[in-house]
Amino acid sequence: MKTLIFLFLALTFTAFSQDRITGRSFATRSEVIAQNGMAATSHPLATQIAIEILKEGGNAIDAAIAANAALGLMEPTGCGIGGDLFAIVWDAETQKLYGLNASGRSPKGISVEYFEKNGMEKIPSYGPLPVSVPGTVDGWFSLHERFGSMKMKSILQPAINYAENGFPLTQLISWYMQRSVPYFMKKGFPNIEDTYISQNGGKLPDEGEVYKNPYLAETYKQLAKGGRDAFYKGEIAETISTFIQEQGGFLSVEDLANHHSEWVEPVSVNYRGYDVWELPPNGQGIAALQMLQILEGYDFSTIEFGSAEHLHLFTEAKKLAFEDRAKYYADMEFVDVPVEHLLSDEYANERRALIGKRASNYDAGEISAGETIYLTVADKEGNMISLIQSNYRGMGSGMVPPKLGFMLQDRGELFSLKEGQANTLEPEKRPFHTIIPAFITKDGQPYVSFGVMGGDFQPQGHTQIVMNLIDFGMNLQEAGDAPRWDHAGGSSPTGVLSSGKGEVRLESGISQQTIRGLQDLGHNIGIARGVYGGYQAILWDSKNKVYRGASESRKDGHASGY
Repeated sequence: MKTLIFLFLALTFTAFSQDRITGRSFATRSEVIAQNGMAATSHPLATQIAIEILKEGGNAIDAAIAANAALGLMEPTGCGIGGDLFAIVWDAETQKLYGLNASGRSPKGISVEYFEKNGMEKIPSYGPLPVSVPGTVDGWFSLHERFGSMKMKSILQPAINYAENGFPLTQLISWYMQRSVPYFMKKGFPNIEDTYISQNGGKLPDEGEVYKNPYLAETYKQLAKGGRDAFYKGEIAETISTFIQEQGGFLSVEDLANHHSEWVEPVSVNYRGYDVWELPPNGQGIAALQMLQILEGYDFSTIEFGSAEHLHLFTEAKKLAFEDRAKYYADMEFVDVPVEHLLSDEYANERRALIGKRASNYDAGEISAGETIYLTVADKEGNMISLIQSNYRGMGSGMVPPKLGFMLQDRGELFSLKEGQANTLEPEKRPFHTIIPAFITKDGQPYVSFGVMGGDFQPQGHTQIVMNLIDFGMNLQEAGDAPRWDHAGGSSPTGVLSSGKGEVRLESGISQQTIRGLQDLGHNIGIARGVYGGYQAILWDSKNKVYRGASESRKDGHASGY
């Protein structure tokens, strides 16, 4: 009997070990499976709100807006109505994908000459100068006008209730706030203490303590009553522009009034029979598509997940895509970005031929740091939305207009001040953007709505998720829980230089054998904390007619359905 037990345990361990090698035993939990609707967000309470909206008769778009409004309150360290938004929507009625670019433009009065006259070689990270028009609110109302079914008052009410009555801060968000808010106070920025501390009894709440934002509740009420014009043409717009100009910035009432989102056609490549969709620039989504085009030329059925060969090919493909990102990606209203050429098979073949057996030098790109939120929702009618929203650099610019309850973004920092580049600062131009939603279809039908947060990591994260699902056969939760890696270093669209091969930064799940193998191939190895993003995903299981949900185990992510 003992011999039989030992044999059983040995066989079980062997199977488990083999399973890890092929990349199918990384899940920290099971997929969530439900028939009528699914939501996956970076905060459990926001996910609950989305599900409640679905149960009350709202659709996926209504629920996504409600969840995003809640996250602007509950996760101000990553998002809010002072920032920008992008979305991909699968509309069940028309059986089609729609893309929304709700990113804001630079002020009309700003110019490269201003920075030259003041001896500035780059746009500051904080303060009034990197502030661009916040596009999120217009994004909400654009989505709602085209696809929404519920009144905006009902959609915003859950977030209003939490803002007025409070909610307990999670460990992660408390950790970020305890570092961000004091930092902005030390820099002497106005209204920080009044907005984040005075409204909470004179103390910044800690983990588990109740946090309120009555100013934001009042702002949301004005949006529910007056629509998007209440933000871009009314008293709120006056407050924002007056404040920024008093601080030495350029954002004006005219800039806000002239803002509009843009409906765009998503772009795709076919990766081993699956169509992977991103939005065209000014975002970096096509970098993921370029990487996939290059990597499709290799047979990963013979390459182990997490091996040195896997990470080497991935990293070299990333370098090539990011070189193009630095050269071409920018606001397509100002520059001709050759998207079709960059995604073509012929160009991918040319770029793939440049990949050698050893690590190459690289001078194209680390440009960003900061937090973001990504969420996805699906409803019983078959509608799905992939939505990402951010302030950039965590909470944003440090610029908090008085008594509105939110911080303005500093996305304008990503403009280059070098004349003649695609992403060079110009008036009323959208900056290069890091936040990207993604979608996968199969045979013209929805398959996976997903995203991975994290600045420069996002195209790398998207590519890793697609490969985990398609090349390595992982389920939706495993695909997000599998160890990740990030290549950083080089120069950027902002003109910041960092030459050499860059550095492959690895999570702890990557084996020592792989690390030694990468070093033998000439790669520099490093580690980093908190750069590997935040994953959310929903898969439509067409065979069983159910949704499968997955969420990030590295943060506060939560997937739920009904």
